[in-house]
Amino acid sequence: MSAAVGSAAGQGGFAVGGVALRGVVSAVPGQPIDNARFVERFGEQAVNDVVKMIGVEARHWARPGQTTADLCLDAARVLLERLDWAAESVDALVFVSQTPDHRLPATACILHGRLGLAPGCQAFDVSLGCSGYTYGLWLAAAMINAGCRRVLLLAGETSSRLVDPSDRGTAILFGDAGTASGLEAAPGAPPIHFRLGTDGSGAGALIVPEGGFRTPVPDPDRPEGLDPTRLHMDGGEVFTFTLRAVPRLIKDTLADAGVEGDSVDAYLLHQANRFMLRHIAKKIGATEAQTPINIDRYGNTSSATLPLLLTTDLAERVTRASSRMMLVGFGVGLSWGSALMELEPLTCAETIVA
Repeated sequence: MSAAVGSAAGQGGFAVGGVALRGVVSAVPGQPIDNARFVERFGEQAVNDVVKMIGVEARHWARPGQTTADLCLDAARVLLERLDWAAESVDALVFVSQTPDHRLPATACILHGRLGLAPGCQAFDVSLGCSGYTYGLWLAAAMINAGCRRVLLLAGETSSRLVDPSDRGTAILFGDAGTASGLEAAPGAPPIHFRLGTDGSGAGALIVPEGGFRTPVPDPDRPEGLDPTRLHMDGGEVFTFTLRAVPRLIKDTLADAGVEGDSVDAYLLHQANRFMLRHIAKKIGATEAQTPINIDRYGNTSSATLPLLLTTDLAERVTRASSRMMLVGFGVGLSWGSALMELEPLTCAETIVA
C-alpha cells in the first residue's frame, strides 16, 4: 500500500508511494584524463600516494565553454527519446547542482527553454552536491504525490571548474558529469523509503569561501596559497563525518522499510573515496558485489555519482530485472540522504559521451 508524503519513519525518515523511476541517462564529457596529467605538477610519488587512498585512475573534465547544464541537456534529450516522452508531458524539471550557468536566472529555467517544455511545467534549481540526488528523488516523489505526473530530475556537476589546480587533494579527485532521470506516477508502486539530514555546523568542511555575496572574512586556518574562489576541503573532517553518519543512516533506512541488509541487491554509495567506501561496506556487512565502485574511472562527480553508477556498473541489472537498491549520498553541507527503492526494470540506463 502506498504511503503518503510526509509519513515520518523516525526523525528524517519518509515513505513515499505511487512513484516509479523509469530511466536514467548520464553524460560525461570527452575522453578520460588519466593520472599522468598530474605527475609534472605534483611528482609521481605524490600522485601515487593520493591515488592509493582515493582510488581515482581517470576522470572526465568539461571542455572550455561546456557547462553542467550542457551535459544535463544532452542526457535529458536522450532520456526523453528512450522513454518516448513528449516534451509537453513533463510537469516539472528539477536541476540539482552547485555549478549553475548563472547566479540568476535559475539554470532549470534555461534548460526548460532549451528542451521546449510546456509553459505550465515547474522548473527550479536545488543547490546541493554530494547528497543532492537523493534529495532530488525525494522532491520528485513528493511532487508526483502532490499532482505532477512526470518529473525530469537533472543532476550533475562540473567540479573541475571549482578545484584549485595546485591542491592535489581535490585536483586529482573530482570529475564532471550530468545526468537525467525520469520519474512518473505509478499507482500501486511500493513506497520509496527516504532519510534526509543535515549538520550545518560542519559547513566549512567543504566550501568555496568567496564568490557569493557574503563579505569574505580572513581565515587563519586556510592553507597558504589556496585560492578562496576555489573549493576547499577538510578531508579529515569529511572522513570522520562520513564514518559516523553513513552506517547509521543505512541501518535506520533498512529498519524503516523492515528489511534485512542482505536483501538489498546493491548499495549505491556516493563515490567520495575508495578507501572510505570499502570501510563503509565493511561496517554495514555488505559484499564488494553489493557496493559497486566507479570512482576509479570517473572520479567524484558530486551530485552525479549515484545515477552514474546506475548507468555504468548497474545498467544491465536494472534494465533486465526488478531489483532493490539503496542510494546513499553524503558530504557537502554537511548533509546526507538515502533512498531505498524497489525498481521495476528500467526502460534505459545509459551513459553517453557529450
